[in-house]
Amino acid sequence: MTQTLTATPAPVPGSTRTLRLLRATAIAACLPYLGLKVAWIAGSRVGIPEGSALLEHRVTMAVGNGLTVLLDSCVIVLTLLLTRPWGLRVPAWAMALPVWVATGLLAPIMAGFPLQLLTRALGGDTATSSGAEGEPFLDSWVFGVVYTGFIVQALALGALFARYARRRWGRLWRGRVRDLPAGVVRAPYRAVAVVGAVLASFPLAVRLYWLCGGSAGLRDGERTADVQVLEGMHVAFLAAAAAGTLLLAFRDGRALPVPAPLAANWVCSAATACWGGWMLLALLLPADDPADRPTTLLTLTYAGQMTVGLLLASVGAHFLARRSAAVRTLP
Repeated sequence: MTQTLTATPAPVPGSTRTLRLLRATAIAACLPYLGLKVAWIAGSRVGIPEGSALLEHRVTMAVGNGLTVLLDSCVIVLTLLLTRPWGLRVPAWAMALPVWVATGLLAPIMAGFPLQLLTRALGGDTATSSGAEGEPFLDSWVFGVVYTGFIVQALALGALFARYARRRWGRLWRGRVRDLPAGVVRAPYRAVAVVGAVLASFPLAVRLYWLCGGSAGLRDGERTADVQVLEGMHVAFLAAAAAGTLLLAFRDGRALPVPAPLAANWVCSAATACWGGWMLLALLLPADDPADRPTTLLTLTYAGQMTVGLLLASVGAHFLARRSAAVRTLP
């Protein structure tokens, strides 16, 4: 994105009280997670049962918890940027990139956790253990507290960003796809869109295989109903990311409003890239038990998913930069 995206925004109607409520909600939703992480770094074992794999690598656990504290603290910073006047002066890329990453990490949780709860309510088996011997990973209440907090964060942060983006960049996605000028996405980026969509076929096929009951490449304890439902979610993210990007790149679906394929590109490329990258990072952590080490297929799937998401996201960023340059010339 270019600096032209930082043009003076037009005011939009909105309640100051609602804005303050959303800001307070987003910040408050971070506190349970941050509290748990800080307690674990300090040596507390609250929510961690005996035999948990988390107790086997204390240094790795401390580093990982420190990283996640930093990430969730960024949500608080983003909340302030989205709600204070000085946030409008932040360069476009410095605002869009962290929000895109937050979208990618929170969207799968927001969609996946309710699906897992529904699966369990309907009697599906669950992934509640770590390791081949079935030791508990965390007390069950921890997942409820943490993921509920993430979902509240996602809803509040999403509402704040939608308001911010409409105010600052709303002119970039007015109209329908048929109204977009020819060449709004240049030929090299159209090629990137095609390459990204083609490469998406690998992680898409693997996740479809796991969704349909296949187990090759999965470790012990990963063939459960609630994990299987998450495979369907990732299939949907991959397909929507590729479809939204191709619609933007080639101006297909001409009757669609521009925000539809743009939102698919933004949300689903972020979910594909960031979640794939996060899971790939988790796979690279040391494991003493050979049974806990990642399979080649699992590693390639996450790496492929991350690569696809980054390629498709670059097309969306190019589209916005080009639209910004075009809109700047309008009266």
